[in-house]
Amino acid sequence: MIRLLLPALIACLCVAADPPVEWVDPDTGHRVRRLTDEPGSASLYFNQNGFLPVGRRLVYSTPDGISVVDWETRESRQIVQGRVRLIEAGRKHARVYYIRDGALYWTDADTGETRRVGALPPRGSIATINADETLAAGGYIEGDAQSPMAQPPAAAGQGHSLEQPRNKGQMMEQRWAARLPMAIFTMNLATGETRVIHRGNDWFNHFLFSPTDPGLLLFCHEGPWHKVDRIWTIRADGTGLRKVHTRTMEMEIFGHEFWSADGRTVWYDLQTPRGEVFWLAGLNLETGERTWYHLQRNEWSIHFNVSRDGTLFCGDGGDPGQVARAPDGRWIYLFRPERIPNRGVEDATLIRPGVLRAEKLVNMAKHDYRLEPNVSFTPDAKWVVFRSNMLGPTYVFAVRVAPEKKPSAPPQPGE
Repeated sequence: MIRLLLPALIACLCVAADPPVEWVDPDTGHRVRRLTDEPGSASLYFNQNGFLPVGRRLVYSTPDGISVVDWETRESRQIVQGRVRLIEAGRKHARVYYIRDGALYWTDADTGETRRVGALPPRGSIATINADETLAAGGYIEGDAQSPMAQPPAAAGQGHSLEQPRNKGQMMEQRWAARLPMAIFTMNLATGETRVIHRGNDWFNHFLFSPTDPGLLLFCHEGPWHKVDRIWTIRADGTGLRKVHTRTMEMEIFGHEFWSADGRTVWYDLQTPRGEVFWLAGLNLETGERTWYHLQRNEWSIHFNVSRDGTLFCGDGGDPGQVARAPDGRWIYLFRPERIPNRGVEDATLIRPGVLRAEKLVNMAKHDYRLEPNVSFTPDAKWVVFRSNMLGPTYVFAVRVAPEKKPSAPPQPGE
């Protein structure tokens, strides 16, 4: 009898162990969907493009390669197998760019065609692909100097850790203080040729091409935010170096920069001063106009993002250990920007103020924020994509922007 019951019991336990695929968050009324089935799968960093140019397709990393999923149907398939580092999806072609064995590759998500573009410089890394898929960009430490940065915890199948190390602050201070010589370089995607476009002893990081201008690169001076002028742009030929934000207050910090979809505005987290007053700030690179949207402490987020039409923002919240020290900040947020009308002096050089009106999308109380959720809107702005360990292992999720319709009350007697 035991032998007969054992297979059925095991089957029941396996079914019970399957994580939920979809549910309506009881605290927010929004539908949450688990997009990926592979434990250890993850979406990209918040400001990198994970969406293929045609269809409802999101690329994501797994412990065994790179896959693509339709966020409406959950249909997925693997397109790259093996230990690789996903960079991002192309904006012009259905290509997925990644690093394997010290070289840049792309694979066509439709045909499977794969091409080795070229070898990275010694100690080099690539982080971004430009709008017309002609250039990649990255950086490296020059010479033999060693970074004092400790190695992060074991990788989640992709050659890098998804979780932030507990001593990140100390590591950042040490690496910033080292003042190691660095270079920013581009790689020609047709020939594999590399070219250095900028050198210095600042810690160059977070390279991000404009989504529309193939020749414009956003990057940062990494390090403790209160000690660096963080956000910069430069042309892909090395000209036009420009600082995006200038500090005007002691302990003012700014960072986690990202592009608007039209490539006109650079948005970033701004705090005046650190941990006290919170803004989502933007600079229109064409007009010079600055817009600052205010947030409450609990609404501050590690990362923000913007919909393609610019009408909505989202944020991934934070736990009490983050810089905002928010007592109730563990939520995925939707934000609606609201400008404050100007009834005073007309001056184009003045900052245009506003507020972000928050709506909670997902309760993240069971999420360990050492894994940053890294929110992004789907191209149609109907879903917000994020990664989470709320179910134990890391998976990719999406939450519907529109709340579920509440069931109507049952008719009363006599109606």
